[in-house]
Amino acid sequence: MVKVYPEQEIIKGCQAGERKHQHALYERYHRKMYGVCLRYMTDPDLSQDMLQEGFFKVFKYIKSFKGTGSLEGWIRRIVVHTCVEHLRRGKKVSFSGLENLNATTTELDAISLLSHQEILNVIQKLPPGYRTDFNLYVVEGYTHPEISKLLNISVGTSKSQLAKSKQHLRRLLANSNIRMSQHA
Repeated sequence: MVKVYPEQEIIKGCQAGERKHQHALYERYHRKMYGVCLRYMTDPDLSQDMLQEGFFKVFKYIKSFKGTGSLEGWIRRIVVHTCVEHLRRGKKVSFSGLENLNATTTELDAISLLSHQEILNVIQKLPPGYRTDFNLYVVEGYTHPEISKLLNISVGTSKSQLAKSKQHLRRLLANSNIRMSQHA
């Protein structure tokens, strides 16, 4: 049985390099962060690798955590950046340069009708570039300028990737006989 420690004690213990607190931190957040990895990687084994690499970075840089935001948010940013960097290193992400895409933005209302696993399955079917931009913008809450810097693409490319990812999701969901409402 894993002992439950208060978050501040876990942080201080991890900053001191104490294994029991590192284990407690991992136990507290690894499931959520694995879910984050699964949104970026389509392979569960690769997702597990990214999770481990992300937590390695968490433990390496935990001394820089100042406690001004949530610990979970800080860990999530590290895990997201780990996944994005892996995709960029592997050149598996293709970002098209359609700067002047005039697609209308629509909301994915059908998402609320799906289970967590169904959502994950549909997102994983997106091409890597679309999936990455969609996750960063819709799920993680990054702005287009932030995505632009993170992925080394233009703001217009980020916007077009998001529009294309939504169009692609619509097709995938339509093929699954799930209706989506569109808003102008």
